[in-house]
Amino acid sequence: MRVGLMAENPLESAVLASGIVPIAMLEGYAPVYSRAVLTATRLGIFDVISEGAGSAKAVAEACGTNERATEKLLNLLVTMRYLRYRDGIYRLAPHVRRWLLADTPGSIRDLILMKELEWSWIDQMESFVRDGRPLDVHGSMSTEDWRAYQRGMRAQANPLAGLLARRVPVPAGAREMLDIGGSHGYFSVALCRRHPGLRATVLDLPPAVEHAAPLLEREGMGDRVVLRAGDALADDLGDRVYDLIMAFSLVHHFDDATNRLLVRRSARALRPGGYLVIGDALRPRSPGKGGQQGAFFDLYFALTSESGLWSFDEMRSWQVDAGLSPLKSISLVPGGGFGLQVAERVAPD
Repeated sequence: MRVGLMAENPLESAVLASGIVPIAMLEGYAPVYSRAVLTATRLGIFDVISEGAGSAKAVAEACGTNERATEKLLNLLVTMRYLRYRDGIYRLAPHVRRWLLADTPGSIRDLILMKELEWSWIDQMESFVRDGRPLDVHGSMSTEDWRAYQRGMRAQANPLAGLLARRVPVPAGAREMLDIGGSHGYFSVALCRRHPGLRATVLDLPPAVEHAAPLLEREGMGDRVVLRAGDALADDLGDRVYDLIMAFSLVHHFDDATNRLLVRRSARALRPGGYLVIGDALRPRSPGKGGQQGAFFDLYFALTSESGLWSFDEMRSWQVDAGLSPLKSISLVPGGGFGLQVAERVAPD
């Protein structure tokens, strides 16, 4: 999936293909489009339209905003296909009704609101490219940042949790699971709901646990999914304790040596026959291969943490080094941009 300048008719397609249009000049306005979506979300514009405020005047009155400025924002959102317009009335596009309303199950509204925090990180890209020093986002967030971050990560899990629960292999008869860096715990909730005999411990940093606890409590799974504050790189994970260990969207934070340490510690904590599942976005095999999203996240995580993305081959090498037996690589999205690398702690003969 690509983000960028897209033609709206055959003539524009031909002009773009000719190379005579300075694409960078137009794509330089991209922040206005993302800011428009965030503004509409934060001000509750999508929600009041859903509740029946259809005209620009009615939307402005309901949101307490300026009518003229609100109308201009609504008109841009029509061109972005977030709204539809006819005879003076604005209506929501179906995808907005499904994903962006405050009270819709599965809403990603909090993820959109978190983008402002992410933009503050992205603003540091030039400094990163100049000196190569990444940000320490987890070590520098304020209490309010952590709250927004956890709410955003929980919202991001909504469209992913069901898919993950279906695709993560779980050993037969599994009882205990460790979710390393699982923060809000919703992926563990989804797996435990799918596998009634499974219990999960979600291990994450103390600030993450503090602000994730209210989010997990809403799921009503306190008897089977529990939070534990700690550090998987330093705390004792135990010996032969878990049937399943999952590290989802975690290894992009660490360099190769740290990931090898993490996988060795995880391998020791697995019972024979248990699985270690590493899930993450994947680094493209070469520039231009594997899609725009892979290259984007490789840069983004290099900026915001210590590393960037890894390949399936590199993940398997960590597992082999830890004495595990890699089983299979599982692609979660078309094109292979995000996947799971599974390995088993083989039972001794």
